[in-house]
Amino acid sequence: MINLYLDDVRPCPRGFVVARSAEECLLILSASEVDILSLDYELGYGEPNGMAVVQGIIVSGKYPRQIFVHSSSLLGRAQMVKELRAANPSGVAIHDGPMPAAVLEASATGENGNA
Repeated sequence: MINLYLDDVRPCPRGFVVARSAEECLLILSASEVDILSLDYELGYGEPNGMAVVQGIIVSGKYPRQIFVHSSSLLGRAQMVKELRAANPSGVAIHDGPMPAAVLEASATGENGNA
C-alpha cells in the first residue's frame, strides 16, 4: 500500500509517491492500493485539475482510506471536498485541508506501514 501526493509544483513529502498530473494520479490509483491521498486542485494552465481525479475516483469506486485536499484554491478545494463527501464512501476519511504534521511524520518514518 502506498501514499500518493498530487501536486504539479510543491515538493513531495517523504513517504509519498508523487503524481504531477491528473492523468498520472488516476493511473497510479488504478494500479495501486492507496492509504493516504493528498490532492491539489490547480495542476497547470490548460491541464485537467484535481476535480478530474475526484470524478475518476467516484466513477471507479476505488477509494483510498484517507483523502486530504491540500489545495490553496479555496473554490476548487471546497468543490472537491463537497463531491467526495456527497459520494459518501464507506470507511473513507475526507479532510478539508492539508495533512497535519503527525500524518506527515508517520508517513516519513513509516509508522503507518507505508514507508
